[in-house]
Formats: sequence, C-alpha cells, structure tokens
Amino acid sequence: MLKSQIDAVPVKDITTADFPSLSPDDTVSDSLALMKRTGYQEIPVIDKGIYCGMMRYSTILRKKSAVPDTKIKTLVSSLPVIDGDMEVTEIAELMVTNNCRQLAVVDGKRVTGIVSRTALIQIAAGLKSLRDVRVWEIMTTPVVYCRDNDMLASAVDTMRDLDIRTLPVVDSADRLVGVVGMKEVIENGWKSGDRSAGIGAMSKNPANQIPVSSVAVTHVLTVDWEDDMDVAADIMSTKKISTLPVTDGNELIGVLTEYDIIELISACREREQLYVQISGLTDEEKVFTDAMYDDIGSEITKISKICRPDSLSIHVTRYNEDGDKKKYSLIGKLFANGITYNAKAVGWDLIQTNKDLMKKISEDVNTRKEIIKDNRRRKI
Repeated sequence: MLKSQIDAVPVKDITTADFPSLSPDDTVSDSLALMKRTGYQEIPVIDKGIYCGMMRYSTILRKKSAVPDTKIKTLVSSLPVIDGDMEVTEIAELMVTNNCRQLAVVDGKRVTGIVSRTALIQIAAGLKSLRDVRVWEIMTTPVVYCRDNDMLASAVDTMRDLDIRTLPVVDSADRLVGVVGMKEVIENGWKSGDRSAGIGAMSKNPANQIPVSSVAVTHVLTVDWEDDMDVAADIMSTKKISTLPVTDGNELIGVLTEYDIIELISACREREQLYVQISGLTDEEKVFTDAMYDDIGSEITKISKICRPDSLSIHVTRYNEDGDKKKYSLIGKLFANGITYNAKAVGWDLIQTNKDLMKKISEDVNTRKEIIKDNRRRKI
C-alpha cells in the first residue's frame, strides 16, 4: 500500500523548475557562495545549455585542500539523472545509493528541473500509511553527538569521519541544547578569499577553534520516539529542516533525518533480492568486495530467520590516511520490515571490520526483536 501511494505521484509534481546552476568555468568559491545562498548541496553544471553533471558539496568537503579559485570543471560528478517516467521509489533509491540531496531531471541533454529530498519528504508527510510506523522504528541510534564546550573543529572532524552533516549538541548533563551542522561550519569557517575551502582546512582554521555553543542553533525542534512518522515528516516538510533529535522524555535517544525517511521510501521498491550498497571504497579496496559480500550473506542468512531484510547500506571511511596503515570505520544500516538497524565497527583490517559490523547488526536484530514485541504489546 505504501509503495502504491508513493509511486502514484508523478515526477512532474515533485520537480522544481526554478533552480540554481553553475558553468564549468565557475570556481569552487562561486559554488560555495551559491550553495550558501540557495541551500542546495548538489547544483547542476550546464555548458551552453547542455547538462555536464553536478557540483557536489561533499566533493569540496572531502578535498584535503580545495582551492577556492579552482574551476569546477575538474570536480563535476556524474550523478544519475531522472526522467519523467521514473517512479518515486526509484528516485529515492538513487538518492540513497549516491548519498545526495538533489538530482537533475533531464530531457535529452537539457536540465528541466531538480528533485530534492525535501520534495520526497513532503510526499511522506501526506501519507496516512506512515501513521502505522513509529519514529523509533526507523531512527538512527545510538546517537552521535558533540558537547557544547567541544571545539567546532572537533565537530567538523566527527562529521567528516562519519560522513554526516548535522550533530546534536548536549551539555555536561547530557541535555539537548542545540544542533550544529555543516551550514554553520561553512558560514563561520569559510569566506570568500580564503586560500583553502576543503573540510580538512576547515578543521584547522583558527575560526573553528571556538566552542560549538557559540555557533550552534539553540532553538531545536525535536520529535518523541513514540510519535507517528507522518508527524515527523510533516515537521521536516513545514519547517524545512533535515534533522530531528529524538527524545524519550528529556533523554536524547536517537536522530531522525531526511535520509532515514528516504531510505524508508527506497525500501518500498519491489526487488527480487536484498539490495546491498557498499559506498566509500577506493579503487584499490574494491578487490575485497567479494569477501565482504560473502560475510554479509552469511549474517543475512541468520537475520532472515527472524525478519525479512529489504536493504543494507554500508559506508566506509578511514582514519590515519596519511600513515602507512589505514584504520577503517564502517557504518551499517539494515532496513527490514519497516525498521532500521544501525551499527558501527572500527578496525585495521577491512574484511574483519566488515565481519564485526555484520555481527553487531545481527545482535541488534535479535535484541530488538524482544523490544519490538514489548512495544507492540503496549500498542506503541
């Protein structure tokens, strides 16, 4: 029912025809300024009316030293494009697969519009079927946060390592006091004329050696863990925010993001088998893919005896990249029966770290099986 309601919406109804654009000869500085002004994190690059690709916020952030005067023609990403006949669940899958917030709608070689995550959240906000799904079933937990007296540079490093854009801020008593995101980092740590714009430079910038509390957004909207998903989606849609801290009373227990809801929409897509996405591997590391899939398959076989897995995403990041040996951080999200299972594993060996991650996900499935039974008995 959820899939049919979502895919009944035509692409034209979620397409924005008024969108920003860049040319290949524009610079990184031009891109950042336009992103700050419009809120877009992926902007189409157009050369004489022809679509060239997308300039991505994440591309700039991942550069150790992105020079503002660099022309973006060398940084354009070949993201997939949308055509007018696509189903919304397929668009959501593309956004999850590529971890992007905007995709271009292309007719031939010309861009006719943009579809954003926000447009998909607006669809979710109007779905009565989401009243049967609770926030706790798809939120990300345990929550990663920073403290109000942490340096902004430390928060930047955390966001870079975990490939996330927003962090809740708590005080010494673990009470939620704000949120800080890459928007605040860019606005406070980069300005036109700086010699470097990458996230590596931002974390070292003296402007970021300040307490998080000095730049955090303190008027924070939250959602209760027992709320219906349509309530949360409506808050995100009407208030135009991408992240909602999840609370149980006064306790911060999780985070709900637009990405979580997009994953829910993507999981509704009909597939013959489990959809698995491993992102963040370098070309050299892709030789380990088969071994990683073998270990994934082994744990999924066990999980399938408890619930029906729909999709699994694993994101790989690295520590100590400049050293002789890399340390890996893997974050996994399994979507099964309308519930998200999260886990993180860190280690020096990629294959072993992947095994550890999958075991943690299996343990989470087993543990939460009993929690879900208890919550259902309470009619949550």
